[in-house]
Amino acid sequence: MSLAGFPAERQRPGAPRGRRMAPAWAWASLLAAGLIAAPLFAVLVTAATPQSQDWSYLLRTLLPELLVNSVLLSVLVGLLAAVMGAVTAWLVATCAFRGRGVIEVALLLPLAMPAYVCGYTYVWLLDVAGPVQTTLREVTGLRWGEYWFPEIRSLPGAALMLAAVLYPYVYLLCRAAFLQQSVCLLEASRTLGHGLPRTFLHVALPMARPALAGGLALVLMETLADFGTVQHFAVRTFTTGIYDAWFGLADRPAAAQLATALMGLVAMLLLLERASRGGRRFHPTTTRNPPLRPVVLHGWKQVVAILVCLLPVLIGFLIPGAALFGLMLEAGDPFDPQRTLPFARNSITLAGLTAVLAVALAALLAWGQRLYPSRLRASANRVASLGYALPGSVIAVGALVPFAIFDNALDAWMRARFGVSTGLLLSGSIAALVFAYLVRFLGVALSAVESGLSRIRPSLFGAARVLGRTPGQAVRAVELPLARGALMTAGVLVFVDTMKELPATLIVRPFDFDTLAVRVHNLASDERLAEASTAALLIVLVGLLPVAALVRGMRRG
Repeated sequence: MSLAGFPAERQRPGAPRGRRMAPAWAWASLLAAGLIAAPLFAVLVTAATPQSQDWSYLLRTLLPELLVNSVLLSVLVGLLAAVMGAVTAWLVATCAFRGRGVIEVALLLPLAMPAYVCGYTYVWLLDVAGPVQTTLREVTGLRWGEYWFPEIRSLPGAALMLAAVLYPYVYLLCRAAFLQQSVCLLEASRTLGHGLPRTFLHVALPMARPALAGGLALVLMETLADFGTVQHFAVRTFTTGIYDAWFGLADRPAAAQLATALMGLVAMLLLLERASRGGRRFHPTTTRNPPLRPVVLHGWKQVVAILVCLLPVLIGFLIPGAALFGLMLEAGDPFDPQRTLPFARNSITLAGLTAVLAVALAALLAWGQRLYPSRLRASANRVASLGYALPGSVIAVGALVPFAIFDNALDAWMRARFGVSTGLLLSGSIAALVFAYLVRFLGVALSAVESGLSRIRPSLFGAARVLGRTPGQAVRAVELPLARGALMTAGVLVFVDTMKELPATLIVRPFDFDTLAVRVHNLASDERLAEASTAALLIVLVGLLPVAALVRGMRRG
């Protein structure tokens, strides 16, 4: 059978690799991945520096503790986030109960709450001198030490804080996966006598494995890269070791070697998940699916569903948000537009620009590998995603290396040719800061886009090609509309994460260019959490706007 309209080497996705010539944009995806990965290679080159006495000391004394704490923290956060995200996504996607529409939106609210702000708030609330224990002593007449109270500054406490604000990654992707699953399979399970719990565990959850794995990958990378929360909770992980070596000991090779070990740990987790998935596919095999009919819950089942869905929102948003609001009313930074709005404008500009560029790059990388698969592109995509596992300060320093090389080379050439010094054109500029953000958060966008593409049947693309469409036309007409929700999810995740990013902003930002995150950091560092509450609430407020837009878009879809 001859297929009119396209060359023989591009007839089908399964054609021999040697006969399929990828277009220029597919090769451009390799170039983009290489540019994004440049700071990571800069870290690796720095790590290749001969070992110092500081590294030998860290290897003998601290590395086992850092490894154990990082693994335990990741396991606890992963389990908590998976349970909270997957269960709530299943309930709102397949059940009908009172307040479901409001809860569906409320479950996204912790996405806008920075983990370190949440941690600061809970330590203030639950510490010995905090309002909770103070009230307890006043009511009971007991003194400190005469009663038991859970220690919030601990590894389980840090895990709870991180899971409470990171579970929306799992919730977003799993909810979309549940809504697109075959209703026939779910109804067949119910017909065979399985209730909602068994249908969820044995049918829906295995089919949603790509979405669950993608969300957990984001959660684990964010957990391994977190610094503010674990430092405040006195939990020593790889990130605190990197900061101690980089800023405390001023030993960049030792810090880079710890960062390399952290990248290796994340890469191993991703490879293990992909190897366990094997060659199985999780997209529907038929289009004859009736609309999903939610199961109406009554009585105690409705009460349980509401409580299960509200508990993560209570822990991750309502309690810390109410505490910050109370601090703002008590002694917050006065809401002076001349002082506060410039920080908000800078944050929104940087976050919006980074989100657009990250989604465009993620789409280029994901579709390049989908249409013209190769081991080289797959490896490049994985390397470009590893930036999300590194602390923002390490990424910032690594990102400055190529800019410094370019600025110095241009300055030397201009001096030799024209006797004019150009100085630093890109280093310490907004372009360098956006580049650092892209390196840091491209993994977020790529994971969301790949998860969305995995649920699109390849036969749809093949049908468009048989009808005479070019690969680009087939993607624009068929796959791009189907992946719109995944692209929106990727943009929102990058936007909110950029709003909350602190270390990279502190290092790379231009002079006298502050964001809301920098404002919170400067005030909180001076033990003025009450005054920092205003800027922190603004971060949350601005982060809620794209979340609301995402919810409206998903409901229309």
